[in-house]
Amino acid sequence: MDGQIIGLGGIFIKFRDPKKMNSWYKEVLGLTTNDYGVLFGYNHQAAEKKTAFLQLGTFEENTKYFGSDSQQVMLNFRVKNVEAFLEQLKAKDVKIVDEIESYDYGKFVHIEDPEGNRIEFWEPVDSEFESSEPFHVMD
Repeated sequence: MDGQIIGLGGIFIKFRDPKKMNSWYKEVLGLTTNDYGVLFGYNHQAAEKKTAFLQLGTFEENTKYFGSDSQQVMLNFRVKNVEAFLEQLKAKDVKIVDEIESYDYGKFVHIEDPEGNRIEFWEPVDSEFESSEPFHVMD
């Protein structure tokens, strides 16, 4: 088979204090960290043979969607039960930027990390994308 992209290998972000941010991602968001940042494994709904979707979003350079004009990248995390997750974050004094917005393809809400970077949480409805073929499926 010819060479091809098979998935997203990483997202790289500059921080003033990377070690502090690794701790925040681990302690506040409950993610697995290593010497290089946050580590994800991806095997979403494999037993059910369902496709999950990840969006590489392309935005206008002057978008306000990312919050600060200086922010060049925004993380979007898939979450289960966004309402319950927000309550957990509120208990840890995380800055919630806006209210949950619902669309046919899922629910969205934004927070800020300790360095002021906006992060988006998405409770997806993947079935809304299944008719978007052809889409690239990562094996």
